[in-house]
Amino acid sequence: MTVRLVPGAAPLADWRAIWRGAPAALAPGFEAAAEASAAAVERILDRGEPVYGVNTGFGKLAGVRIDEADLAELQRNIVLSHAAGVGPATPVQTTRLTMALKLASLAQGASGVRLETLRLIEAMLARGVTPIVPAQGSVGASGDLAPLAHVAATMIGVGEAQFGDRVMPATEALAAVGLRPIALAPKEGLALLNGTQFSTANALAGLFEAEALLRAALVTGALSTDAARGSDAPFDPRIHVLRRHRGQIDVANALRALMAGSAIRASHIHDDPRVQDPYCLRCQPQVMGACLDLLRQAAATLEDEANGVSDNPLIFAESDEALSGGNFHAEPVAFAADMIALAICEIGSLAERRVAMLVDPALSGLPAFLTPRPGLHSGLMIPQVTAAALVSENKQRAYPASVDSIPTSANQEDHVSMAAHGARRLLPMAENAAAVVGIELIAATQACEFHRPLTSSPPLEGAMARLRRDVSRLEADRYLHPDIAAATALARGGAIVAAVGAAPLPSLEGAGP
Repeated sequence: MTVRLVPGAAPLADWRAIWRGAPAALAPGFEAAAEASAAAVERILDRGEPVYGVNTGFGKLAGVRIDEADLAELQRNIVLSHAAGVGPATPVQTTRLTMALKLASLAQGASGVRLETLRLIEAMLARGVTPIVPAQGSVGASGDLAPLAHVAATMIGVGEAQFGDRVMPATEALAAVGLRPIALAPKEGLALLNGTQFSTANALAGLFEAEALLRAALVTGALSTDAARGSDAPFDPRIHVLRRHRGQIDVANALRALMAGSAIRASHIHDDPRVQDPYCLRCQPQVMGACLDLLRQAAATLEDEANGVSDNPLIFAESDEALSGGNFHAEPVAFAADMIALAICEIGSLAERRVAMLVDPALSGLPAFLTPRPGLHSGLMIPQVTAAALVSENKQRAYPASVDSIPTSANQEDHVSMAAHGARRLLPMAENAAAVVGIELIAATQACEFHRPLTSSPPLEGAMARLRRDVSRLEADRYLHPDIAAATALARGGAIVAAVGAAPLPSLEGAGP
C-alpha cells in the first residue's frame, strides 16, 4: 500500500513503512503552498535584492553577486560541485527514505521549489529510479550537502541511478521509466541539497532496526531467564511502579507476560536455594527499559525532524521574504543517533552476558557449553566468543559523534554536527547486536530443552518451535555458521517476535504490538 505523506504531519509509522519498502507519494493538498513559495522567489528576484544562494554564491562565496542571466547555471553548478561524495553506495532503502523525507520537506511551501520538481521526485520514487549516493562526505551542517547533491544530480541527468537490478547513467534510468531530467529554477538546486534528510534517513533506519532488535531481545531474555531457572519475581509490577520509568514498567510487563505459564518456572518457585539471579537476568527491566526510553526519545526527535523544513534560506510567501537561518544544522539528529547507538550497544551487551551465563555450568547448572558431551564436543563455546567480539566492536562504535566538529568552507561553517556518520554506523551496529541476539536464541532454546519434559510458557515455546523449523538441536559439534545466520535472520526479521503471539511487547509509540 502506498504511503500518502502529509507534508509536516507524517507519523513515525509512515517513515517505518517506507523504510520497510512501501511506495510513497504526497497526499493531495500541498500544491497551493508550494506554488506560492515558488512564485515568491520570482517576486523577490524582481526586487533585485541579494538573496543567499538565489542570486549570490554559496558558503564563503555568499558575497559574490550573480547576474540574472547566470541564475539557472548557478543552480546547476551547485549540484555538480557539491556531488563530491566518496565511499560505498548508500543502500537503496535508505536513499528512498531520504528522497521521501526531502519530498515532504520541500512540499511544505517554505523552500521555493516548483511543483514540476516535486513531481519528478515523486515519480522517481513511484517508478523505482534510485540515485546512487556515495555514503561518505557529509559533516551534518549546511545540510547533508554531498549526499543530497548526488540525489539532485540524478534529477538533472548527471551521475548514476539504479533501476531494477541495474546501475546505469542517470539519463538512461530516467528514460527507462518515461522521465526526463529537469532544468533547475532559481533556489531549487540549493533547496534540494541543503537539509538533513540523509542523516535523518540513516538515523530512522537505525531506529527501526533497534526497535526490532529490542523486541527480539526481550523474547530471548525471557527465554534465557527460564532456561537458567531464573525468577520472574524481579518483573513484579510493584517494583517498577516505584521507579516510575515508563520503559522499565513496559519491559517488566512484557517479560512477565512472556514467562506466564512456564512449567520450568513453576518447578522451582519453592525451596530454591538461590536468593537472587545475576544482573543480566534480574535487571532486564532496568537496562532494557532504559534502552526503550532512549529509543522513544530519539523517535520523538526524529519524527519532529522528519516533519520539519531544514534548508536555507527559507521562503515566506505571505511577506515575500527569504530568511537565512540554520535549520540545516543536524545537531538534533546527531544527538538522536548517539542515543540509538548507546541503546543498541547495551541491548547486545546484556544479551551476550546471558549467553555467557548459560554456557558456564557454574552459573547455569547446565552442561558446559550446552552440549550433551562436553569435552569431546565444544558445543556453543565459540558462538559466545563471537558474541563477545561483536559486543566489543559495538562498544568502539558507540562513542558519541555529536561531540566532534571540524570547520569547513573556509571557516564560514565553523561548527558542524557529524550527524551523518553518527547515523550511518547504526545499521552495522544493529546487525552486530542482532547476531548476538540470534546466538542467544540458539543458546537459550538449547538450554531450555535440557529441562524436558518440563516446558516453558506458551509464548516462549512458540519462539523455540519457530527456531527449530530452521535450526535443529545441537547434539554434536557441526558447522555452526548457517545456524547463527538463520537465527539472526529470525531475530532481525520479526519472526521470533511474531511467534510469541499476543505478548505485550513494547513499541516506540507505546506498549503493545
